[in-house]
Amino acid sequence: MDREKIVVIHQPDFMPYLGFFDRLLKADIFVVLETAQYVDGTSRSWMSRDKIKTDRGEQWFKVCVQKAPRGTAIKDIELVSDDKWKKNNLGLFHQHYRKAPYYKEILPYLEKLYGGDETLFWDFSFNSIKMLLELFDIHPDIRFASDIKPEGKNNDMIVDIMNKVGCKTYLSGTGAADYYDEEVYKKAGINVIWQDFSHPVYPQQYEEVGFIPYLSSLDLLFNCGIEESRKIIRGIQ
Repeated sequence: MDREKIVVIHQPDFMPYLGFFDRLLKADIFVVLETAQYVDGTSRSWMSRDKIKTDRGEQWFKVCVQKAPRGTAIKDIELVSDDKWKKNNLGLFHQHYRKAPYYKEILPYLEKLYGGDETLFWDFSFNSIKMLLELFDIHPDIRFASDIKPEGKNNDMIVDIMNKVGCKTYLSGTGAADYYDEEVYKKAGINVIWQDFSHPVYPQQYEEVGFIPYLSSLDLLFNCGIEESRKIIRGIQ
């Protein structure tokens, strides 16, 4: 059993912020938790939406999905078949980033993403993650919960996943602190390390608004380009 590899476990959030990829930079294995319950309609839900910067501040953009019963797994959520929401998203990017220094460099990746024919939300959302992983040059070993078939909930589920991938070091985001039970991990011999993420400050459009952190990673890419973004996310400035 390999006790040195670091594992990150997370649901496939759509077009996530830089902190998401900060963890994956440190991960050997990324377990995609597409079997988790889909959550929407709460202030803490980022599964199908994220933010960009405009001349008036931050603004949401989101994926439109079909209504589903509460408790439906992420992997079973269907996209709205009307492509209007895709055109609206691309329109927002054009409206607010067309004057960004690297708009023309990043736009083709987004056009390819939004030009896909996925019918399931998780396929589209995970493709957005794969796109960003490519742009940031991050290459963890990706595993899927559907294949691992984790058992239990919260801490017990994480321990079960760790056992099934054969690793003992789990890198957790700070959001998991609300349900963290140290004894569960100690008993299982799992070493939990906590993400220590300091959001980088980089040149943004609309300087009069001030710097806005925790936007979609797209903001960094549009403003700084692929090569420089790879350095910034690694703390090389």
